[in-house]
Amino acid sequence: MPRRGKASEPLGEYRAKRDFAATPEPSGDAPPAEAPRARFIVQEHHARALHWDLRLEHDGVLLSWAVPKGIPSTPQRNHLAVHTEDHPLEYLDFEGEIPAGNYGAGTMGVWDRGEYELHELRDDKVVATFHGERMQGRYALFQTDGKNWMIHRMDPPSDPGRVPVPSEVRPMLATPTPTVPTGPGWAWEMKWDGVRALATVDGGRVRLVNRSGGDISHRYPELRALGLALGSTEVVCDGELVVFDGPRPDFQLMQRRIHVDGERDIRRLATELPVVFVIFDLLWLDGHSTMTLPYSERRRLLLGLALSGPAWQTPPHEVGDGSATLAVIEQFGLEGVVAKRLDSPYEPRRSRAWMKWKRLLQQEFVVGGWLPGTAGRTGRIGSLLVGYHDEVGDPALRYAGRVGTGFTDAELARLEATLAPLRRDSNPFAGTSIGKVPKTAVFVEPRLVVEVRFSEWTSGGSIRQPAYLGERTDKAASEVTRELRT
Repeated sequence: MPRRGKASEPLGEYRAKRDFAATPEPSGDAPPAEAPRARFIVQEHHARALHWDLRLEHDGVLLSWAVPKGIPSTPQRNHLAVHTEDHPLEYLDFEGEIPAGNYGAGTMGVWDRGEYELHELRDDKVVATFHGERMQGRYALFQTDGKNWMIHRMDPPSDPGRVPVPSEVRPMLATPTPTVPTGPGWAWEMKWDGVRALATVDGGRVRLVNRSGGDISHRYPELRALGLALGSTEVVCDGELVVFDGPRPDFQLMQRRIHVDGERDIRRLATELPVVFVIFDLLWLDGHSTMTLPYSERRRLLLGLALSGPAWQTPPHEVGDGSATLAVIEQFGLEGVVAKRLDSPYEPRRSRAWMKWKRLLQQEFVVGGWLPGTAGRTGRIGSLLVGYHDEVGDPALRYAGRVGTGFTDAELARLEATLAPLRRDSNPFAGTSIGKVPKTAVFVEPRLVVEVRFSEWTSGGSIRQPAYLGERTDKAASEVTRELRT
């Protein structure tokens, strides 16, 4: 049998940890009620860290384990279960708020309850079959190290089609277009000027990856609460991390969040410049991929999750001709729109089922060098020399011009430090004459990717009136191509 308190005081450890004048939890003084079959409860506990408490009625008390990632639904993955003190039987009916300052402070609600059949009970192992609404089937709890146990589902999944959350998904990308699509069958969304991210929520924990697959979870601690909001619901969702300046997303403000790794600075900026995760698609829900479903059905499921919180939101979308969305774009000077076919599945590639139209021209470029500054920028970067590839993987870097506006002093200093170790002697731009790239140019290895807004392309393949918006760390230089509106 799992280790318990003294035989004369089976709830001694439980009572010693609590002040019953301050907490609404039961004291365990009531005599135990007779029950025809052994009962169990699983409580969802929003404490300092979200977890689930599994409690089994046995010998007048509740044997208890804290399960950080919830009850496993398949045999493929075992979950940690930390053995805790025995609880009184009155906890079978307890839910509510444990006040701050008390042991286990936070909100506790009932996730599942029912009866169970005990098959084996030893000091280091428990095997039982559960009959609840959510927790059904045979499970084993076994000790691994002291209070640390594991919980394993012995039966096949109750939902035979259920599989674990995927570890890697790549985003679907939109194709640029010079004119907005017309005709029936389209839905319209804002184009958000931020950082694309896929969020996986599993066992109440949130993992964020950028579009190249890099884990960026640590940079955005305000998104941890999304896991609390979803609880045991498993999702993979697609969206954009943005910093708002009033009603408008501001990519330059977002820059201040992208490059920070120090824990103290991250905490400070999460308060000063909070991000909002704008969630616009649902790829996975409770053990099942939704990627093959049409866009309209994925949006219905996404809206059903009611994801609206302090750091996340599900934006509106318009089905029809897009006139209302386009009016908002013009009113607030937003970047553009994305039109999505209502019948389109989610494809992890660039697709014409999603078409993006930008009010202003804007895209990524590769930095191949820089020009020294003059006047107020003497001794510093004056402008960046940027280029693009004709197609993904093409080794040739085409020269697109110089970008000399849009920098803050702090950003110039950061770029100088980033580019210094990348200096090289040779010109990385293919097919450029000495006259086209100035003799004073300082060349660098073409690895840094930046976002630039500009007015138009020239017939010679250069950009006019460019302005620097920020560095992109979520796209490889080899993937940067000229975005032709087709």
